[in-house]
Amino acid sequence: LVAAVDTASAGSVVNGIAVSSELRALADAKVDVAVDFTVAAASRINLPWLAMHNIHAVVGTTGFTDQDIEDFKKMFSSSNCIVAPNFFETAEIIEIHHDGKADSPSGTAISTAKRMASASNSWAQDPTKHEAIVGARGAKGPGDIPIHAVRMRGVVANQEVVLGTQGQTLTIRHDTIDRASFMPGVVLACKKIAEHKGFTLGLDKFLEI
Repeated sequence: LVAAVDTASAGSVVNGIAVSSELRALADAKVDVAVDFTVAAASRINLPWLAMHNIHAVVGTTGFTDQDIEDFKKMFSSSNCIVAPNFFETAEIIEIHHDGKADSPSGTAISTAKRMASASNSWAQDPTKHEAIVGARGAKGPGDIPIHAVRMRGVVANQEVVLGTQGQTLTIRHDTIDRASFMPGVVLACKKIAEHKGFTLGLDKFLEI
């Protein structure tokens, strides 16, 4: 840390660094990389300034519009910028189905892992050195993302994607509580199948407007 800027705490000292209220402090300190965890309104001022001064930017701020992102892309030519509201390094998938399902893992879980793997190839390596019971860590899916398949009475179909990094996790869960939930997709497919030649995998193309 060589400089710090915060209008709310200007004048205080953090790790021996005096907090400034002016962005100029970053240039005076000849910073290589600036980390911006502010609010969108402030970042719209900070990022153009950083780009103009050829300072790399790592941004964890949220609330940007699509136009903001397009503007940032144009600004950074001599220096670089990454906007990533959350940084997740590990991922696992847990799918739970009724005990009448013969295959595992589910096609949905495999498809989910494929999409996740295509979005990132830098997931952290599994730290496990020894499985006391073989298979305890699940099956390695696309991108080596672990997939855990549970077969249980009283369940229809559920899936969780768990993302984690230091100090935080994000769980995205989908629960099917009635098979009637599959019917809108079946009806849509019946109505649209004549419009799509040959073989189609998934409903994505049928959902396009």
